[in-house]
Amino acid sequence: MTGAAITFEGLGKSFPKAGGQVTALADITLSVPEGSITGIIGRSGAGKSTLLRMVNGLERPTTGRVTVSGRDVGTATGSALRAIRRDVGMIFQHFNLLASRTVRGNIALPLEVAGTPRGQIRARVDQLIEQVGLGALADRYPAELSGGQKQRVGIARALATGPKVLLSDEATSALDPETTQTVLDLLAQINRDLGVSVLLITHEMAVLRDIASHMAVIEAGRIVEAGPTYDIFARPQHPTTRRFLSGVTGATLPAFVAARLHTDPPGDQVIRVTFAGTHATDPMLARLATDLGISANILGGTIEEIGTRPFGNLLISVPQDRGDQARAFLEQHGLTTEVLGHVR
Repeated sequence: MTGAAITFEGLGKSFPKAGGQVTALADITLSVPEGSITGIIGRSGAGKSTLLRMVNGLERPTTGRVTVSGRDVGTATGSALRAIRRDVGMIFQHFNLLASRTVRGNIALPLEVAGTPRGQIRARVDQLIEQVGLGALADRYPAELSGGQKQRVGIARALATGPKVLLSDEATSALDPETTQTVLDLLAQINRDLGVSVLLITHEMAVLRDIASHMAVIEAGRIVEAGPTYDIFARPQHPTTRRFLSGVTGATLPAFVAARLHTDPPGDQVIRVTFAGTHATDPMLARLATDLGISANILGGTIEEIGTRPFGNLLISVPQDRGDQARAFLEQHGLTTEVLGHVR
């Protein structure tokens, strides 16, 4: 990664409403590294889609600016805006395929609009069909395809003009988990093979865990946290980020424990231990027992990978009078701990 594929600089967007304005985005400053897969996560209404529409000029900033490969999208018009849009492919949540066109015809559409010669269109479409694994379905119509197959058509269509950036608008939210994974694998492969930068929006933290090298969390139109995905998973700073993470990182207490949890002693100390970095795979709980004689009761958790790096959370309880000592030992060895409360 040598630079920024997309930059948002002090970006703001307001829409008129009766009696005034409503602010959709405020002071967004974010950089999407070249060659990265960068994800933006937020709840419905947080401003994700508005932010994405800024990149291809479907919405114009009220304040600040957005650039694609150094070109200001908000001030571009005419041929300059068309040139930017050729470098930006869009993958939609609900596919947006033309029912009257075959797989081949849907993929060819942006090339036809761009005035590409017919012979070149045929060769390019054939290449894309093979790239997304739809060789046997080239002459099928959308009604004959599964959701995952339709999304592969959408990805091929987005790649037709050879863009430098792919925008993904909740591209997997209408798919089942297994199909979601195959589509994410395809996007990751395209990113690796073609070097295309991907900016995706989602409300699913698992999507970012599985595919994104960088991420940002948006809340009420503002970026509240941003950085490398692994770092944010390992050490989330904002409460919104922690809430998103709780469902995918083993960071949620079992209901029967949560019901008994209280803030103050007495009771065993309940600790969340985040395993990341060089000691992520070390047997630290075993060492806690052998070195300090502190037995930890495991309440829940997961150990997995983000990218190729091990990561996980364990929820443990230790005797109240040994809790601070246990936490100090674990943090000495590069792990992160957080006291969640006490259980009797």
